[in-house]
Amino acid sequence: MKWRAATLVAAALLACSEDAVEPETGFPVALFSVESVDLRERIQATGELRAVEHAEVAAEVVGRVTEILVDEGSRVEAGTEIMAIDPERRSLERDSAKAGVDEAAAQLRDAKRDHDRVRDLFQKNVASQEQLDGAETDHKLARSRLLAAEARFGVQARALRDARVTAPFSGYVGTRMVSRGEYVQPGQALFELVALDPIEVEFRVPEVDSGRVALSQVVGVELAPFPEEVFVGTVDFVSPTIDPVSRTLRVKALLENPEGRLRPGLFAKVDLGISNRDGVAMVPEEAVLHRADGAVVFLMQEDDRVERRVIETGLHHDGMIEVTAGIEPGDRVVSRGQAWLTDGQRVTPRDRSGTLATRSLPPVAEEGDGERAANLP
Repeated sequence: MKWRAATLVAAALLACSEDAVEPETGFPVALFSVESVDLRERIQATGELRAVEHAEVAAEVVGRVTEILVDEGSRVEAGTEIMAIDPERRSLERDSAKAGVDEAAAQLRDAKRDHDRVRDLFQKNVASQEQLDGAETDHKLARSRLLAAEARFGVQARALRDARVTAPFSGYVGTRMVSRGEYVQPGQALFELVALDPIEVEFRVPEVDSGRVALSQVVGVELAPFPEEVFVGTVDFVSPTIDPVSRTLRVKALLENPEGRLRPGLFAKVDLGISNRDGVAMVPEEAVLHRADGAVVFLMQEDDRVERRVIETGLHHDGMIEVTAGIEPGDRVVSRGQAWLTDGQRVTPRDRSGTLATRSLPPVAEEGDGERAANLP
């Protein structure tokens, strides 16, 4: 019995000795040391050049086009006559209306004279009340006829002005839709007029960058026809709302274009400047897990255990993610093998070859070799 008891004690001591020398093996992971990066961020967008002023000028009177005074592609100033729609006829109609005004004015003078005469006779008890009322009525009718004649004259004078079609603003004559001799109706398009100086570029920026755009901000614009040039513009419009479908902000910037080289419709690359930020913490995108409580990483602790840490992220750039809160440069995070980890779990860092990382070297796995954590032993 004593021999058997001694044997059991020896076996127990041996088991305890083996537990003391054999290290506990944790879940194999690859680590990444959080980098401190001096970030040079460019806020870029794409858009299209558009004319600030663009209109299809239409006829306002009926008639035949009798003159075309400006060719397509010509630059015109505001008020320049472009074409005429039978102004001679409109001039005759205006003169006729003017004659009607003169006639109505003469009738009014006669009616006033008769009214004054009857009123004097009435005061002398020679004319009756009925005669005075009739004279007053004739006088009022004559005044109304004069007002109607003056209105007709105004309409004809306006028609004469509209018969000479002018440019409503300075710009270039684009497509002409009618020819000399063509009979046109009110509302029919006559020609296209477009203003090119200044010209505007319209573009959209993502919702996340909407707070960085402001009026008077200077932008650079690149265009395919001028690959060696950068055109400078100024933001003059920022939409008050975010598009609920695309989650983008609509922005416009004005560009000087005195020579008319820039044309509406050109595709544009817009650079809203550079944001310089030093000491930004960056981690690989694959190190970040997206959970219900936000973006999560597993932070390596001194006792070979990991801490689940919720972080705040910022810019995504070249496969890396900016971390604005939660970890600091120099911290080590799990970059592979973290999908099934839990808070406080023991892990075993592995190096590039998949073997245990030595204590003489930083236990940080190299990134970019294409291996997966599942392939680590």
